[in-house]
Order: sequence, then structure tokens, then C-alpha cells
Amino acid sequence: MLMTEERKEIIEYGKKLIDTGLTVGTGGNISIFDKDSGHMAITPSGIEYYALTEKDIVIMDLYGNVVEGSLKPSSEYQMHALVYQNRFEANAMIHTHALYATTISCLNEDLPAVDYLVAHAGGPNIRCAEYATYGTKELAENALEGMKDRKAVLLANHGINVIGNDIREAFAITEQLEFCARLYWQAKSIGNPVILPDEEMEMMVKRFRNYGQ
Repeated sequence: MLMTEERKEIIEYGKKLIDTGLTVGTGGNISIFDKDSGHMAITPSGIEYYALTEKDIVIMDLYGNVVEGSLKPSSEYQMHALVYQNRFEANAMIHTHALYATTISCLNEDLPAVDYLVAHAGGPNIRCAEYATYGTKELAENALEGMKDRKAVLLANHGINVIGNDIREAFAITEQLEFCARLYWQAKSIGNPVILPDEEMEMMVKRFRNYGQ
């Protein structure tokens, strides 16, 4: 069975999405890319995360071909494949329907620097990509454009995409950005939040490059 460890990680982090409230039901999808083989492991379409087994994870190339697996891959496989074709630092991606990030996306507005933690996305804000129907190449292209020079992008009226060097980083950033989206929602409900200046956020982006152990 190809990409055995990656399959295990996808199942582990799929359960974490549910446990942390970052998605519900079968919403969202996860992938991990192996540069050596050129294959990505991705969640199948329409199966609850807690019901997934290793054999359910679909192995694909970046051109829409299933290499191993009997189930249909996520309808958003193009969105993942296009990232790996163009963002060479990305080895994992999480797309989720996190409540607060999705709420902001329904405004079709960028998430501004309401908190310095937004810098985890790699810039002073998180852009909102133009709306397109789910599962389409148009959405994949819009998402890639919106993620330029960033590790995350909001999808208008849909959700959020986050990339990472590995699945752990992608998940950690997803959590931080959902926290920021909730802060923004709560602050807007009682007033006008003060947005941090670009100079401060640029410094934060640099500091986060060496953050942690």
C-alpha cells in the first residue's frame, strides 16, 4: 500500500478537525504530497472522518489520475493538486469549513490583522478568493491566486485553505487563523477593531519563521 504513513496522518488529522470543531460531518478535505513519487494522498469524497480507514485514502498524481484506491477522491482534488504544482514549499494542505473563517468568507472580504497571529499565514492579512463552484478548476485557480505569498486563503462563501511544510504545520496554522477569525467576528460585533499596521505584521512574519523549538 502506497504512502502508508501519510494515510495514517490524514486519518489522525481528519479526526482532529472534528474534535476541535474546525469542520463538521464530511466537510473539508486533507492531502499530503510526496515529492519523491509525485503522488498525493487525499481524503475520499463524502466519508466521515471517524469512519475512514487507511485503505479509504486515495493516492493520486497531480493530473487527476487515481494511482491507488477504489473510492472517489475528494471533489476538491484539483485545488490540492494545483497548489503542489505551484507551491514547492507545500507538502500538506487542509481545506475546511471552519465556522468563523467561513463566516468572514461570506462577507467576501479579507481577514485583516486583527491580531498578530494572522502573520502565521505569511502576510498582513488573509485574502478572500473570488467565488467559484466547489470542485471546479476555476475555484482551484482562484484559491491559488488568493494564496500568493501566503500560507492561507479564504474561499468566498465556502471556507479556508491552509498549506504547510507538513500536516502538523498546516493544522496548527488552521487553528490559529480560526482563532483570529473568531476574534474579528467578536470585535466587529461590539465595535470597530483596531487593525495592526503592515510594518508590525511584516516583523511578525519574520519572527514566526523561527518560532518554536
